Amino acid sequence: MIPAIEALKRLQDGNSRFVSGVRSIDTLMSQMRRDDLLTGQTPFAIILGCSDSRAPAELIFDQGLGDLFVIRVAGNVVAPSQVGSVEFAADRFGTRLVVVMGHSMCGAILATLEQLQEPSKNQSHNQLSIVDRVRPSVEPLLATELKNDHNELVKQAIRANIRASANHLRHGSQLLEQLIAKGELLVVGAEYSLETGVVTFFDGMPDTE
Repeated sequence: MIPAIEALKRLQDGNSRFVSGVRSIDTLMSQMRRDDLLTGQTPFAIILGCSDSRAPAELIFDQGLGDLFVIRVAGNVVAPSQVGSVEFAADRFGTRLVVVMGHSMCGAILATLEQLQEPSKNQSHNQLSIVDRVRPSVEPLLATELKNDHNELVKQAIRANIRASANHLRHGSQLLEQLIAKGELLVVGAEYSLETGVVTFFDGMPDTE
């Protein structure tokens, strides 16, 4: 399995191709690998991303079949099933990199802010469960001057939620904690811009100097 730093570079290079409107030959030909993948998989990165139809990790990072282990849930929140999925890939396949990827204009963040500012009783229990997981990272921002600047509030709330999810993975699982302590797993946070196509890695990034 490739090291986390190399995996991170591979994602960054793939995103650069995506932004430029270029696809690698390897990605285009990856469908030819279906038979090779029947006996197993070795994804080089785990992506915990949002379910938003505009943010598919495989396209954003220009990767093909068998390259990424992708977990998608509205708001890129972390619940036991998401933790277990990350554990499964890290333990079973030896994948060394986890990326928690949120995105601009995230509907789950907007819904949480709306619920906090103007509570609605019409939300289903299941939708509220997502809001409740986003709430702890977003609610403190409403006690600051950001409450007077909606656009900046949304921007900061998205990043706060990404940080919270990444931190949950780092400290909410004994298995993942042990892998991180041994230097066998890296968890980073990133934000995908719907406007530009660029993925910005900003949380938990290693010092490569």
